[in-house]
Amino acid sequence: MDDLLERLRAGLPAEAMITDPDVTSSYAHDMASFCDAGAPAVVVLPRTIEQVQHVMRTATALRVPVVPQGARTGLSGAANASDGCIVLSLVKMDRILEINPVDRIAVVEPGVINAVLSRAVNEHGLYYPPDPSSWEMCTIGGNIGTASGGLCCVKYGVTAEYVLGLEVVLADGRLLTTGRRTAKGVAGYDLTRLFVGSEGSLGIVVGAVLALKPQPPQQLVLAAEFPSAAAACDAVCRIMERGHTPSLLELMDRTTIQAVNRMAHMGLPDSTEALLLAAFDTPDPSADLAAVADLCTAAGATDVVPAADAAESELLLQARRMSLTALETVKSATMIDDVCVPRSRLGAMIEGTAAIARKYDLTIGVCAHAGDGNTHPVVCFDHMDADESRRARESFDEIMALGLELGGTITGEHGVGVLKKEWLAREIGEVGVEMHRGIKAAFDPLGLLNPGKVF
Repeated sequence: MDDLLERLRAGLPAEAMITDPDVTSSYAHDMASFCDAGAPAVVVLPRTIEQVQHVMRTATALRVPVVPQGARTGLSGAANASDGCIVLSLVKMDRILEINPVDRIAVVEPGVINAVLSRAVNEHGLYYPPDPSSWEMCTIGGNIGTASGGLCCVKYGVTAEYVLGLEVVLADGRLLTTGRRTAKGVAGYDLTRLFVGSEGSLGIVVGAVLALKPQPPQQLVLAAEFPSAAAACDAVCRIMERGHTPSLLELMDRTTIQAVNRMAHMGLPDSTEALLLAAFDTPDPSADLAAVADLCTAAGATDVVPAADAAESELLLQARRMSLTALETVKSATMIDDVCVPRSRLGAMIEGTAAIARKYDLTIGVCAHAGDGNTHPVVCFDHMDADESRRARESFDEIMALGLELGGTITGEHGVGVLKKEWLAREIGEVGVEMHRGIKAAFDPLGLLNPGKVF
């Protein structure tokens, strides 16, 4: 321990190291439930690439594990510390180095907050689409580590589609540059995409070249109420089958609607079994909303309310943005899943989740990025009640099993971390696990980077 701290101090300013156990303990975990976390030996907050390299060289020399962290808003335990590790928090590396409107790229450090980047590029008439629900807090480095998504994924895709190139400090301290700044490029293996979603297990992202889009017109939103989740999911299928490209297509089930009503008095009818929100940022969004309104009515919607302007659109979106916060008020703890299924199986996923809630006598609300089949079942439970906690964990596993049975995946945007390690193996199979381990060994032969995560 003393040797570790002495070596780290040799290449770091005093303010970059935290050793007080009362403080380091606050860096021990992210926002996931049921994920063990250890006690870090030290927390390091570097400001430069050279400082990160020094940390990794020291860790390699002493065989000390390193856990990279961003804002710790993750929901899978991927940022959880292990006993005696170096927690490497990248939040101080928070500079936007370049915004280039001609090449439509931004060059950023990993600690840049998603919302800060989004607003900065907006000033240049540009748009960075990935918008996780924690966008006011989460960092670009964390978004890259978990390949995060957001409300706009149905049209614009997830983080992976916007990462053109990376600077990565490897386990031994070497600096690797991947990818490109150009609009096109196919030289060599796509190492950039390999790091996106790797949850800090292959290297430390210290810089990123991100693709930007022209800023779209202001979107308009439509809200449609349905007598059943099945009817709402039928509407989703009709909308996508007809070739529409909404900028947002979100669903809330009855449990979620009622939680939002209790918390914020939104005035949504208690009889509504499902609420579907659709948005378009096309040149003529009113026409698109009218066409979608007809499809919702044909699918059985009991009421369809299109917004007249941006202000009304924002009001309609407030309920969806409050969903997770509202469900957190139901019980003392929540487990937030993110199983993704084919759009055609979305109705079966939501109905199956409701059956699991009844089986375990639990409140499970579902909000979903319906346009891409990414569901967020939220299991609400009393963490002080051992039996209810057990049932919550068992229901969580059944939800993931259901997703796989329906041809889906255990995670659409939250990552694997600690929470879903067992389920990753089930999804990718024995050969897939072997290939993952081979890749891990090539980049991190000593197994120092985020050990115990992913697989």
